[in-house]
Order: sequence, then structure tokens, then C-alpha cells
Amino acid sequence: MKKSLPHIIYILILSLLLSSIPAARANAYMVKYKEDFYRLYHVHYQQYPDDCIENIYWLEKAVQADFCNPLYADAKIDSEKQWEKYRDLFQMHLNLKLIEQHLRLGRTYDKQVAHFYDAPWKDEYINDLNKTLSCYEAGLYYWQEAQLWAEKANAASFDFIFITDQQFWEDERERIKSGSLDYGKMLNREIVRVTKVRNDFLAMNTKNY
Repeated sequence: MKKSLPHIIYILILSLLLSSIPAARANAYMVKYKEDFYRLYHVHYQQYPDDCIENIYWLEKAVQADFCNPLYADAKIDSEKQWEKYRDLFQMHLNLKLIEQHLRLGRTYDKQVAHFYDAPWKDEYINDLNKTLSCYEAGLYYWQEAQLWAEKANAASFDFIFITDQQFWEDERERIKSGSLDYGKMLNREIVRVTKVRNDFLAMNTKNY
């Protein structure tokens, strides 16, 4: 059964959807399949928190949606085995993109060091760091999912079967297999760091400032 996302992420997503007119307009046309929702995901050169939250929403919808008919897939599909691998790679890729968006969102609230002169604003910083931790912890869940789908796509039955139209997905799969792509290691390291910074703020005495 799928784990629930941290409560704070749902609050952020709900706030965006209630206040964002563009998000509402996006539903004016038929959006039904995984490929449709994925096309609504987009990355700007300068990405703000609302952009990340909107992307998380569309990517989550893509993860949950059905695949379209193979004729309309985002790659040329010639066999049932190709279709099976395509689906595994797509799910893996969606979860990797969800990790990236949670990292981007978390970094907007992150603070590297708790300086002594930050004490008057410790409560605000602690609140922001809690948001950061929620984002990074959600990323760990998606990393577990991405690994599971990558493992499926690495099955021996797929030897010599490649989705050439989505070479980037194939590269991601291979990097997970080789260990050169390891979001788990990165996220756990960041969680330890952010927890320490938050604890430093919690220990601060604001009466001297």
C-alpha cells in the first residue's frame, strides 16, 4: 500500500490548487492518461516554490493514472515486452522527477547553518526547516519506488530490449543499477544535516537578543 506523503506537502499542494488559476485551466481539456499528466510537468529556468508544488501535483497524478494505448505512447512500441519495459521505465522516471521536485522545494526553505545572530527568528527558521525535512523524507519514499521500478526494468527477460526513443530513461535505469545514481545516500545525508541545524536552533537562547 502506498505510504502517505508528509502532511505539510499536502497542505502546500492544496494551497496552490485553491489559489492557482492556471492550474484550474489545465483541466479544461481532456487529461486522462499517464502521458497526458506528464506533459503538464515543466521546469522553468528559475523555479519558485509554487512551480515545484504544481509539478509535484501533476507528477503524482501521472503516477496514479493509467497508461494510454501503446499506439500513443511516448515511444515507438513494437512488442509486448517493449510495452512492459516502457511501463516500468516510465514509472521509474516519474518517481525520479518527484525526487527532483521535492529537493528543489526543500532547498527553498533550507538553511545551511544556524548562526547565533539568527536567534531572534529561530521559530521561523525552525518552521522552514520542518518543511525541508518533510520534502527530503518524501523524496526517500520516491527513491524506494524508483529503485523498485528500475529493478523490474533490469529483469533478465529485457536483455537486448531497449526503448530507444527514451534513451534518457534507459540511462537512468543503468545509473541506478551501477550505483552512480543514488538519491538515497544524498537524501539521508541532507536529512542528518538539516536535523542538526534544526536542533541548533531549538537549543538557542533568544533572551540575549
